[in-house]
Amino acid sequence: MGILVINAGSSSVKFALFRFDTLETEARGLLDLTAGPDLAAGEGRAALTLRPSKGEVLTRRLDVPGYHAAVVAALGVLAEVGLCSQQRPVRVVGHRLIHGGEAIRQPVRIDPEVKQVIRQYTHLAPLHIPAGLEAIAATEEAFPHAPQVGLFDTAFFAHVPPAAYIYPLPYEWYEQWGIRRYGFHGTSHAYCTERAAEMLGRPAEELRLVICHLGHGSSATAVDAGVAVTNTMGFTPLEGFMMGTRCGTVDPGILLHVMREKGLPVEQLDETLHKRSGLLGVSGLSADFRELEQAAAAGHSRARLALDVYTHRVKATIGSLVAVLGGLDALVFTGGIGENSHRLRGEACAGLGCLGIALDPQRNLQLRPDADLAASGSPARVLAIHTREDYMIAREAKRLAAGARG
Repeated sequence: MGILVINAGSSSVKFALFRFDTLETEARGLLDLTAGPDLAAGEGRAALTLRPSKGEVLTRRLDVPGYHAAVVAALGVLAEVGLCSQQRPVRVVGHRLIHGGEAIRQPVRIDPEVKQVIRQYTHLAPLHIPAGLEAIAATEEAFPHAPQVGLFDTAFFAHVPPAAYIYPLPYEWYEQWGIRRYGFHGTSHAYCTERAAEMLGRPAEELRLVICHLGHGSSATAVDAGVAVTNTMGFTPLEGFMMGTRCGTVDPGILLHVMREKGLPVEQLDETLHKRSGLLGVSGLSADFRELEQAAAAGHSRARLALDVYTHRVKATIGSLVAVLGGLDALVFTGGIGENSHRLRGEACAGLGCLGIALDPQRNLQLRPDADLAASGSPARVLAIHTREDYMIAREAKRLAAGARG
């Protein structure tokens, strides 16, 4: 029996297949939904890459009429190549989901009531929630007898204190409209908390951690004694760090200005903040950190500026979160940028000796996750960790499925 894990995004779907008994990975896959002319309009093609733990990598173009059909077709390939079948059934499906609000703060079995809760928050995460609901519907169609389990990115922040999640706005906005800081990337931050404790050989309950999840979407969390005490993302995934195409934290007066004085309609502002800002907006070149590093090295001034703005915000955030914790035992870098960019880690840690952070330049350049990159005498350790959201989802899906079966 297997556990299928789905991580649905607006333009791609990552999935992984795990053995139910051992949680060993049997295959990973990526469904690229940008390969065709216009999937959103119900036409075009998608590209599937499937990497079994044993055997050759499979790549295939899928003729599909839309997102739902693309996911169903990709799951059909799993059956076609024998990774799931009547002899090797999918026992449970686990989904990474973005927002459960205050109603859902732990892994849950997905039913119509849970779907309705998810749907209520679509306007807060428009790039993620519709995709997640489509993926749920597709996996229900492909595996009608397998229970569906959801892990919510907001769940890890259930114990953040009110001082950290209440905005300085009329309190009625929180009471009546639910406007508060929620935090996101919780599944990644939860995994890194466990993995950092394992790497340091100490219980998580003894550690003060700052975890920087840096990728196309980015956030940082302060973790004290294994519990998140604040996260840089807020009411929506727009707040906090500068990101690939998202702006991160900006002066709200700017938004009022461009609407009032420049006549920018709210729909265009929404698109700009989500899809035309961040690294792409500043550089005018790309949202891909690797491409910007190459362009900056070749002399592209705005690519260099975008990297500098990004690094400045990472460094400033690390400092503020260490202050919240009152000290630091380890700084963790994870996510596509955090794990792979030695330049970002080096520049973000430069000058942080006052916080007990000393990066070893050679370790930073040579070692790959999972690794301790700190200098030998550094009071705080600096860890690069390959995040395993899929493993966390598989583990919790197994727990809920086993409990339901019992």
